[in-house]
Amino acid sequence: MVRTEEWRRLSTAVLLILAVALAYYVGGRVGLHQSVVVNGAEVTPLWPPTGIALAALLWLGLRTWPGIALGTYLAIERIGDFNLSGLGIVAGNTLAPVCAYLMLRRVGFRSEVDRLRDALALVFLGGLLPTLISATVGTWTLVLSGDLPLDRFWPVWSAWWAGDAMGVLVVTPLLLVLRRIRRPGEGGYRVPEASALVLTSVVVTVVATRSPLSLLFLVFPVIIWAAVRFQLAGTAPCILLVSVLAISAASDRTGPFDGQGLLAIMINLQALNGAAALTGLLLSAMVTEQNNVRLKIEQVCEDLAELVEHLARGRPER
Repeated sequence: MVRTEEWRRLSTAVLLILAVALAYYVGGRVGLHQSVVVNGAEVTPLWPPTGIALAALLWLGLRTWPGIALGTYLAIERIGDFNLSGLGIVAGNTLAPVCAYLMLRRVGFRSEVDRLRDALALVFLGGLLPTLISATVGTWTLVLSGDLPLDRFWPVWSAWWAGDAMGVLVVTPLLLVLRRIRRPGEGGYRVPEASALVLTSVVVTVVATRSPLSLLFLVFPVIIWAAVRFQLAGTAPCILLVSVLAISAASDRTGPFDGQGLLAIMINLQALNGAAALTGLLLSAMVTEQNNVRLKIEQVCEDLAELVEHLARGRPER
């Protein structure tokens, strides 16, 4: 009986690791469709596997880290021959989300992202800081193996870091939301409003990223709408939509990206994606936190009113 239980636990752990590896690999295949070559190295403006890896760790714990390593290996092997430099990339891409997970757990991060501190932790401790590890280890591995000249280190490093960071800021919140998504409530108007938000997001983002005029700022009112009315459940899909459509326009070099060099395109693209993610995540967390405080105050008031009514009924008449 004991051996059977141990075998079940082992089988479950192996299946979870394989599932994480498969999700990482599929995310890598999706990310490579938008890859660009920066000074001879293939990088992506948005690397979804980093966000998938962090979400898996937040859901399942450190036991799934071998799945991240295996998924990284499969993604690299798909690009080209796996060699010594591949081992360094696997180590960096595995260590970064693991460090992000440990730091988030250290500060008491909640996956609901219903506090401003949670949004700040996800942005900085989950995204911007730990991805320095994967970018630095990966780029130095390419340099030391002779696959990348030293004078091209910083352009490749910055593109690598930005792609990994955006993977966390865009993909991780969406996955955290999908785990607890439910149909909009609070009256029948919520469903039409959600539909209007989706339609408006698509139209506005297409216009902003495809128009020859500088209209990228138009995406922010839509993100604010999503954050104020639907919090993270509305913000996370909007951020993903803006990022994907902006990357598509940048790849086609159309709209505000027309006539720009690769470096200028990458800077403008990542500035837009980063600003959209920061705005949406922080604002949605602030609104959620305020709503929770209001609900708690209302509950306290109701409890106090019931207590006063109870005391009034029990008071003897004169």
